[in-house]
Amino acid sequence: MSAPSRFGPLLSDRGVTFRLWAPGLREAELLLDAHDSLPMSRHGEWFEAHAPDAGPGTRYKFRIDGELDIPDPVSQYQPDDVQGPSEVIDHGAFQWQTTDWQGLPWERAVFLEAHVGTFTRAGTFRAMIERLDHLAETGITALELMPVAEFPGCWNWGYDGVLLFAPDAAYGYPHDLKALIDAAHARGIMVFLDVVYNHFGPEGNYLHRIAPAFFSAAQTPWGTAIDYRVDEVRDFAIENALHWLRDYRFDGLRLDAVHALPLAGAPHILIELAKTVNAFAEQSGRHIHLVLENDDNAARFLSPKPKVAGGFYRAQWNDDYHHAWHVLLTGERAGYYRDYQDAGARIARTLAEGFAYQGEPSAFRGGKKRGEPSAQLPRADFVNFVQNHDQIGNRPMGERLSVLTKPEALAAALAVLFLQPAPPLMFMGDEWGAREPFPFFCDFTGALAQAVRDGRRREFAEAYALHGDEIPDPLSPTTRDAAVLDWDARKKPAHAARLALTRALLAARRQWIAPLVPAMVTPGDVHFESGLLTARWAARDKSLMLLANLSDAAKPKPAIAWGAPIWGDAPPHALPPWSVYAAVQPNSSFRGASAASEPGIQNQSQSSHLDSGSGAARRPGMTGNRSGGA
Repeated sequence: MSAPSRFGPLLSDRGVTFRLWAPGLREAELLLDAHDSLPMSRHGEWFEAHAPDAGPGTRYKFRIDGELDIPDPVSQYQPDDVQGPSEVIDHGAFQWQTTDWQGLPWERAVFLEAHVGTFTRAGTFRAMIERLDHLAETGITALELMPVAEFPGCWNWGYDGVLLFAPDAAYGYPHDLKALIDAAHARGIMVFLDVVYNHFGPEGNYLHRIAPAFFSAAQTPWGTAIDYRVDEVRDFAIENALHWLRDYRFDGLRLDAVHALPLAGAPHILIELAKTVNAFAEQSGRHIHLVLENDDNAARFLSPKPKVAGGFYRAQWNDDYHHAWHVLLTGERAGYYRDYQDAGARIARTLAEGFAYQGEPSAFRGGKKRGEPSAQLPRADFVNFVQNHDQIGNRPMGERLSVLTKPEALAAALAVLFLQPAPPLMFMGDEWGAREPFPFFCDFTGALAQAVRDGRRREFAEAYALHGDEIPDPLSPTTRDAAVLDWDARKKPAHAARLALTRALLAARRQWIAPLVPAMVTPGDVHFESGLLTARWAARDKSLMLLANLSDAAKPKPAIAWGAPIWGDAPPHALPPWSVYAAVQPNSSFRGASAASEPGIQNQSQSSHLDSGSGAARRPGMTGNRSGGA
């Protein structure tokens, strides 16, 4: 299905061959379980040693230049954290139960982003399995894991990973991750992984020492840039992507912050990676989806066709959608939110054309132009959301919208999110209006821990001046503990009502909207005026229509022809505050199309006035820029 890996231990019935790309070393030794030492022979920039008695479970390190013992940079498992020995893993030993799983088509994607360590009290892969039935019953079809690559300490957001081929031991053994994915597939749920190819974490990364060519003098917001002009460095990232998709059977990857790849090489590393992964997907007969996070709104990486091909990506996270909604719901204007003061117009453009910024000047960027034209792309090329880990966690307090805005306003925002064409994404617990914060946290020690504290205080100086010790310490275990989901909260009336609303909306999306999405390849007709949102997206013989009053006052119904309701019944003459309606309308240009051709559609409408939770007063000065993660 794919070329053999160049990196990492190579298992056979004659033992294990250990390999190390280390052009910066004079010599290397292999240290095995009982501290046995084997010299490694040099072949150009590579070192190699064969251990006939080694096998799955063997623990090992490399001694470099006779003075420092390090884990394998391509370790498959680190049972004793980033500084401990690596362990040989036999990926073929896991007995998959869902051997016929091929994934799901993209139009069925409904994402829930989750952090393994706080999704459950236990914080493990195995514990997540117990909650998969909840996801399936809710209508979630894609579980997206924040990065799981080995990081220092016991808790971390995941963007400080240093051993990118090893799932973190705090979450469980590699086979535990496979069991989670297998169990999700058994319930019809795809599993995606957030991967980081723009930087390594600050502790436990020895690539600087053994392979200085891995990095360059260029900088990213998180340290020195990876140099993808080097062949081995390109292969490292591509093989890592294939490792998660092949050995763990993830259904897709979300590539973190790809705008921070200043030395992408030629062809661009993103193009080569996508071509390789898409070829693997075609050979294996699987639905595999690649998604980008790109703050530059670079539309050129997205396919102009409904189906991914060649070096293109299936979709991109649409931060513009979030930012505009956040301003509308909270009134905040600090940081990058200053670019979205005309929130309604920005929302309308994201719904119609994808990006809100397609080459226009950004005030936040000092007038520099941001983005590329995106109207030519299909509606499904944008993953939309009103919250994610970044937008919650990169606030000093880590508050969710459930404590920043009115419940009826947030309910309306979720209704629009689920009823618009683009794949929707929620952050874990959003489906029931969870109120737990998700502040940034990590488990560094010593000078590095203090550097994180000092950096946060500089970045959020205004918030610290206002709130001081109220802001959680990112190094305290209580900060991580506060982020753990309270699953029992679902039983409370307000949360139960929000969960019922989410499930009803997703049922409507599954039945009426998802089948139309593949044909939505042209811009939508979307308008926002005085709090009133009207939208229409054409899909061959039908159009999806959306009408929403996103204000605190009743609004007169606009003079538009309405189709067969799929949400909210027929709009009344006076639209209540924060009300949302959706319909499917036949397109007259297609012969035989009529509302009567949709049997039972009138019986599928649901009320859009279920709310949950309670609002809270907004704190000023609580929005900052990105820190501590993707």
